[in-house]
Amino acid sequence: MIRICFHGAESTGKSVLIGKLVRELGLPSVPEFGREWAETRGTDFTPAALLEIAAGQDAAMRAAAAAAPPLLLLDTDPLMTAAWFAMLHGSVPPELLGYEKAEHYLLFDPDVPWVADGTRFFGTPETRARFAVLAEEMLVHAGVPFTRIGGTWAEREARVRSEIRRLSP
Repeated sequence: MIRICFHGAESTGKSVLIGKLVRELGLPSVPEFGREWAETRGTDFTPAALLEIAAGQDAAMRAAAAAAPPLLLLDTDPLMTAAWFAMLHGSVPPELLGYEKAEHYLLFDPDVPWVADGTRFFGTPETRARFAVLAEEMLVHAGVPFTRIGGTWAEREARVRSEIRRLSP
């Protein structure tokens, strides 16, 4: 099984693109647990809340992986929660870096317009850039393979489709 995790700053097209690929290609995916958590419980991302979100994301990923699909798309994972923790609280608890990692990550650049949706935080150019750097630092620190995804919406989609073809078993 190959797990491909969509990773990066907010409002870069990750969830929208996964949804499109799931509908068009029938690929299995794991949605972003933190979004559901924020929409139902609010956006007070305390340290305890972020640890709960990471555990919920991991549980959802493990449940989906139990079916052993050849390819599984992940709309984030605990490494992204680690970036949130660093951004909001200035550090990263070791347990956030200890979760199982995907086989490959697609790192989405923040080079498209930011859209407020009620759960997003980092919309200024400065905070968006800082968050993007932290997201990339988590991948580098974890030593996982990743491919940068940027450009227009169409360019992003084409690159992601190409990476999925390249990585598919």
